[in-house]
Amino acid sequence: MATAGVIGGALALTALGGTGYAATGGNGSGTGAASQAPTQAPAPAQTSAPVSAAAPVSAAGQAQTKTQGDQTGAQAASDARIKITPAAGSYGVAVGTPVVVTVSDGKLTKVTVTAVASGTEVAGSLSADGTSWKSTGPLTRATTYQVASEAVDAQGRSVTENATISTVSPANNFIGHLSPQNGSTVGVGMPVTVTFGKAVGDKAAVQSAIKVSSSSGQQVVGHWFGDHRLDFRPQNYWKAGSTVTVTLSSNGVQRTVTFKIGRSQISTVDARTKQMTVVRDGKKIKTIPISSGSAEHPTYNGRMVISEKYRQVHMNGATVGLTEKDGKPSYDIKAVPHAMRLTDSGTFIHGNYWGTDAVFGKVNTSHGCVGLKDVRGGGDGRTPAAWFFDNSMTGDVVVIKNSQDKTKLAPDNGLSDWNMPWSAWVSGSATG
Repeated sequence: MATAGVIGGALALTALGGTGYAATGGNGSGTGAASQAPTQAPAPAQTSAPVSAAAPVSAAGQAQTKTQGDQTGAQAASDARIKITPAAGSYGVAVGTPVVVTVSDGKLTKVTVTAVASGTEVAGSLSADGTSWKSTGPLTRATTYQVASEAVDAQGRSVTENATISTVSPANNFIGHLSPQNGSTVGVGMPVTVTFGKAVGDKAAVQSAIKVSSSSGQQVVGHWFGDHRLDFRPQNYWKAGSTVTVTLSSNGVQRTVTFKIGRSQISTVDARTKQMTVVRDGKKIKTIPISSGSAEHPTYNGRMVISEKYRQVHMNGATVGLTEKDGKPSYDIKAVPHAMRLTDSGTFIHGNYWGTDAVFGKVNTSHGCVGLKDVRGGGDGRTPAAWFFDNSMTGDVVVIKNSQDKTKLAPDNGLSDWNMPWSAWVSGSATG
């Protein structure tokens, strides 16, 4: 008997957008109780989930080390602490429930609540003392919202907190969350991900109610990561230009979700040569000088998938213990441009405006992310970082090789499913 996923024999799922695209500030966490703490963790979480996960995941971001031309200067960690209600990763939120953001030991400076798919902002009001914000506009059913907030403490030191929440489905019986969203176009590496707010006991019964097929004819198999996450993918990347259909069946009622696979784009980062080669539909279209993780903080090796895109994110190392001897954060950069998430544990590929020309293509200096040359504010579309951001979509694959990192990238760390051999993937299916 399933402990989640089946109610009265009916599988309840909502097909909402599982990937975010934001032009806001913040740390780009999408979800995460620890989203005031951006950095790549020294080792991946073993039971992490993508942006559509019901359980909070660690926020992530990073920057090149201060010694390699960080023009921002180190700033002590802020005393202000932000709380968002409903909590990050909440599903089935009633449309009449207001979004409330509060801060202790500080004042709020900016709060936005934005529908991920449409970009529509929800109206709200700030209290007279600046310590709380409450939405005044209505929420829409079956919609994913991104909450982005900023605050400062008495010394003017800033902090950010982000969260992603999803409202109740029309049937008012939300249990599972499906990604990517219906009608979307994604890259060839995007798996189908279903996450559950409660542990699933009868995995075979739940998985049997979900069928995934492709117009390419590729065999698609489901794999369980623990009791809360079920992913589907073919043995190799989806065929470019194909259509993927997800059919949800229960008690004679059938629901269909479809999404398109765009052009194939595979970008390979070579940490040894410090170059990234972008291959589209089998043809090399660009080579970009990069700077990846230093010897102390090497970048993960492996196949990763872009799950979120942010035009700017705030990255601060102090909240995860990356500090100098005097206690100041190793980095504190309020607006890192053109940032795209590669893992839940913190790997981003992003713009770097503080590094000199002596960095890119020549030395690895970061805390684990991949940096591309950029300008402050990200306003110059001619920079390598802007070009890569504008020419990438969620679901695109980024392969990192020849890094000094010796840890193994977990397949459930973000959308890193492709790091699991096919035989192991198939063995994780509950339906044989």
